[in-house]
Amino acid sequence: MRYLIISILAVIMTVAAAPVYPHDGSTLRGAVSIEIVSDHGGTFLTIPHKEYWKRGTHIIKHYLEARRGEHYGICIRNMTPDRIGVVIAVDGRNIISGKKSDLKNNEAMYIVNSYGHGRYEGWRTASDTVHKFYFTDIADSYAMRTFSDSSAMGVIAVAVYREKEQPLYEYKRHEDAPAGPSAERSAPGKTEAFSDERAGTGFGDEHYSPTIRVAFNPDKRPVQKTLIKYEWHEVLCRKGILYCQADPRNRLWDEDEYAPSPPGYARH
Repeated sequence: MRYLIISILAVIMTVAAAPVYPHDGSTLRGAVSIEIVSDHGGTFLTIPHKEYWKRGTHIIKHYLEARRGEHYGICIRNMTPDRIGVVIAVDGRNIISGKKSDLKNNEAMYIVNSYGHGRYEGWRTASDTVHKFYFTDIADSYAMRTFSDSSAMGVIAVAVYREKEQPLYEYKRHEDAPAGPSAERSAPGKTEAFSDERAGTGFGDEHYSPTIRVAFNPDKRPVQKTLIKYEWHEVLCRKGILYCQADPRNRLWDEDEYAPSPPGYARH
């Protein structure tokens, strides 16, 4: 039996649900939704990309328009009568342990209770502390600054695991959560010389976020994976993911300063 982490702070959100139906004949009785929410309120622009099944796992892919310097949270709502375990990775690093993530069932994960919801806002460095997520350039990202790892840069990934059985368990204070390695926020201007235009997630200010440990026995494979590729607005435009047309000229506002010469007019 594994002891995993459950956040005891939650925020109520309105979310769009994606049904989860594995192909093996069993079902997760309801839906699990994932949403990226700004600290300033509201959600970020998301663009659906692909949705398909692979080996009994429902895979959902979206693009998201990132905004430089803005803090964000990952909101998960479990609209099923069963507890679920969620492995969350940002830029390829598990947000609890800081370790490289493959979204496997043996990784550190959060637990979301039946009909429950949670908001995960940063890299966990202690049982009651996270350092907040914010969108930044790749050189300032936590994955790059701390681990020199850009192998999954710009991806927010959530794997949803069903519980094999409903064990008898005992809540207890979690005092020894694996801490992600610390990283100092870069000095202003440090990232300007970095040529990579990909977006990344930084290691922001400390934030109080207490947890406890609970027993949870996850299935071998996730029932759902949601992958969100976040990019800057100009990158989404260049890739054709967003249709970004230049503003048309206004014949009164954008007029030339002087009258033009007629065609073929010979200057003397």
